[in-house]
Amino acid sequence: MRRREVIALLGGAAAMAPLTGRAQGVPMPVIGYLNVVTPVPALMEEFRNALAEGGFHEGRNVAIEYRSAEGRYDLLPGLAADLVRRRVDVIVTAGGTLSGRAAAAATSTIPIVALIGADPVAAGFVGSLSRPGGNVTGVAQLVSESSSKRLQLLHELAPAAGTIGYLENPAQLNASQSTKSIAAEGRALGVMISVVSASTDAELAAAFAAISKDRVGALLVSADSYFFMRREEVVALSAGIAVPTMYFFREFVAAGGLISYGTRLAGGYRQIGVYAARILKGEKPADLPIAQQSENIELVVNLKTAKALGLTVPQSILARADEVIE
Repeated sequence: MRRREVIALLGGAAAMAPLTGRAQGVPMPVIGYLNVVTPVPALMEEFRNALAEGGFHEGRNVAIEYRSAEGRYDLLPGLAADLVRRRVDVIVTAGGTLSGRAAAAATSTIPIVALIGADPVAAGFVGSLSRPGGNVTGVAQLVSESSSKRLQLLHELAPAAGTIGYLENPAQLNASQSTKSIAAEGRALGVMISVVSASTDAELAAAFAAISKDRVGALLVSADSYFFMRREEVVALSAGIAVPTMYFFREFVAAGGLISYGTRLAGGYRQIGVYAARILKGEKPADLPIAQQSENIELVVNLKTAKALGLTVPQSILARADEVIE
């Protein structure tokens, strides 16, 4: 080989070497995932599918660090701080407003994509829905704001119920305020509200025992992540005392509950996956408007459960139902 060709070949190899080294040396981006409860596989599939459509595949070109508080709100700050110490590239939160609040309190620099159950402006996450302006963006599902509508539907379903039970979690953000709002709505409807509280498994069983003793005519379950995590137990306890019960997500009805009214969780999980991918590609949370899921509210009814309760679901409710399980 001639000297000129050798020099050209070596020069080309030298030019390629730094590129190869950089490609091999670039660390895989990491998403920190924070939830009050254990992730639901079907919902996480929506999240991962959205990431994949954005070009990110878990284990291939993105890693996910999972943190769950297992229903204990008090663990959230420590879990969020752990993700910050891990120096993740973006934090994704789900399971309610307190997850997002814990992440926002832990860092003002790492991008946060939060699935929020309340108004993010009123909750202090962002200054504007269209221009968040800081390191937080995400999805507002306005689960809490639908509580009064759930009570109205429950009253329509069980009009003879002079007293309606309200299951609350006192550890939930603004729990007392939500309970006062439900009590006021009850007065407007001409029914009494009997409040029972639970934030642990033992308290949950005791709460349903109290509901049975008080002989309430119907039960409204507050929108809370602990109750969602224990949805199968809540549905079973409700069936055990044979009380018509209104829930906040369709997953309760799919597990055998009577009726639910609320946003579709799958859509929210998909959107936070979309936003996480866009941020990993370089977009700033300050420029990503809060996505609102209020148009995705659905009414789901389980006729099999209604039959077991000896309850006839009014045609007015069935006509509005987005899904009827038979």
